[in-house]
Amino acid sequence: MNILDSKFKIKNLFPLLKETAIKWNSDNPFRLGAVVAYYAVLSLPGLMVLLINMVGFIWGKEIVAGQLTNEIASAIGTDAATAIQSMVSETQGENKTLISSIIGIATLIFGATGVFYQLQLSLNEIFEIKIDPDAGVLKVVTDRARGFGFILVIGFLLLTSFVVSAGINILSDYIVRLFPDVFLYLAYALNLVLSLSIIAILFSLIFKYLPDIRTSWKTVLPGAIITSILFVLGKELLGFYFGKADPASAYGAAGSIVLILLWVSYSCLILFFGAEFTWVYAKKYSRQVVPNKNAIQYKEKEVVVSKGCDIPDEDCEEEK
Repeated sequence: MNILDSKFKIKNLFPLLKETAIKWNSDNPFRLGAVVAYYAVLSLPGLMVLLINMVGFIWGKEIVAGQLTNEIASAIGTDAATAIQSMVSETQGENKTLISSIIGIATLIFGATGVFYQLQLSLNEIFEIKIDPDAGVLKVVTDRARGFGFILVIGFLLLTSFVVSAGINILSDYIVRLFPDVFLYLAYALNLVLSLSIIAILFSLIFKYLPDIRTSWKTVLPGAIITSILFVLGKELLGFYFGKADPASAYGAAGSIVLILLWVSYSCLILFFGAEFTWVYAKKYSRQVVPNKNAIQYKEKEVVVSKGCDIPDEDCEEEK
C-alpha cells in the first residue's frame, strides 16, 4: 500500500518540513507541552499501575515492572525511575475493603486517562478543532473511555514488544554461534525496526483517533512515521543530555519530578511536530481532515482593539 500521495516527491519533503516548523512554532508547542507534562505527572502512578497489572497478568507483574523501570531509567535516569517506582508502590496497598478497592480502581482510571484528555485538547488546537459546546457530559465520558482505550493499546503494544524481544533473546545464542560478528549489527537493526514499528503504530492511532477529527490512514501514516523516527532520535539525545547536563540537580529532592516534566514536555514537542506535519501534509495534498460530530472547526482572526505608543498618556489619547 502506498502511504504517500501519488503527487508526493522526495524533493517536496523539505518544503513540507519547513512549513511544518513555521506552523509548529506559531502554535506555541512549549505551552501545550508544559500542560500535558503537568497532567502526565499526576497521571503517571495510575497509568503505570494499570499497565503493570494488565500486561503483568500475562507476562508477570515483577517482570513488567522491571522492564518499565529499565526503560524509564535509560530515558531519564535511575533516580527518576526509582522515584516513579516509589509512586507506584504507594498505590499498591494491602488489606483493602471491596468499596475502597472499587474507589481506588476508579481513581486510578480517572487519573491515568487525564493525560490523554489533555493531549486530545492540545491536538485539537493543532488541527484547529474545538469541542462543540452542545456536546454535553456524554462527550467527557466518551473522551475518558477513549483515553482508557489508549491505555489498553499501549499495554498490547508493550506485550507485543516483550514477546518479540524475548524471541530475539532466545535465538541470540544460536545466531551468535553461527554469525558471531554479524549478530551485534543484526540485533541492533531488529530492535530498531521493532521500536520504530511499534511507535509508528501508536502515533498513527493517536493522530487518527485521539483528536476530534475524521481522517484516513493515508493522511496520518506519513506524519506517524516521521514522528517515530524523530522520537527514537530524540530519546537518545535526551538521554545523553540528561546524563551529561543533569538539569534537575539544582532542584534537590524535587529533581526527579522536574526530570519527568522535562522529558514529557520535550517528547510532546516531537509529537506536536508530527501532528503539525500531518495537518500540513493533509492541506497540501487535499486530504480530508474534518471535525467529528462532537466538534467544530474554527479559524482564528486577530482584531486590533488598541495600539500602544511611546508619547505621554495625554498626547497618546489625543492621537487615538
